[in-house]
Amino acid sequence: MSAHDMRSPVAYPTVFDFCAATGGGRFMRRMSLTPELVALCHREEADPGPDPSWTQLNDEDFRTLAMRLAVEADAGPLWVFAYGSLIWKPEFESVEQRLATAFGWHRSFCLDMVRWRGSAAQPGLMMALERGGRCNGVIYRLPDGEKPAQIERLLRREISDHESISSVRWLPVHTAQGALRALGFWVGVKGRGTSPNQPLEKVASILAKACGHVGSGAEYLYNTVSHLETFGIHDRNLWRLQELVADEIRSIHPSRVESAESSDAADRVIT
Repeated sequence: MSAHDMRSPVAYPTVFDFCAATGGGRFMRRMSLTPELVALCHREEADPGPDPSWTQLNDEDFRTLAMRLAVEADAGPLWVFAYGSLIWKPEFESVEQRLATAFGWHRSFCLDMVRWRGSAAQPGLMMALERGGRCNGVIYRLPDGEKPAQIERLLRREISDHESISSVRWLPVHTAQGALRALGFWVGVKGRGTSPNQPLEKVASILAKACGHVGSGAEYLYNTVSHLETFGIHDRNLWRLQELVADEIRSIHPSRVESAESSDAADRVIT
């Protein structure tokens, strides 16, 4: 499999209420999945290293793939479509960002993870784009530069094996300023290492338990939903999923949740 979401965790936003616009004004949308609940999912896990059954990309492979994608690119700036962790930790320099929609695709926790945010003992799931629906996200414009080199740097952050190459493609996206194409990662994944079309209840059970050496599945979900909301993007499926994951964590750690909530209530009384 690949090094998807190998990025290290980021600090949680301290506020998990988000303003949403309505016809009559604004209201506060409160996440059920809180930093306190996410913290209960963390545990120390060793990095098992790459799976030797996957065919690793070498330097020449990365250069060849980057050159092909550069040839296929439109004239003008290089744009990258972010719909998950690239929104909250892109790890590349950008000079512009826009809200964008990819029609014909939707977010899905369908990538099996036994590394990064999962383990062999407790496998996790990561997000990719599956066919159908629409996906509202953010596009980032990279500084002007040599496209092959820019694309190669992105590839090295996102994929690490031959089996993942087909999930990198140019996506038509729509913005308020017009249509364009942006580079997308983990698009249309299928076959080995994927578990598509899983019910949210099953996904929630997995995310509430899975943790790898870079963090937990609950943390990944929390960061994605909270940052989408700050961009004004409300994904109804992910919102329902964070509610289910919160409920699952409460059922797994009832005494620890009760203790944490009691302590929080006491702090509010004192202050």
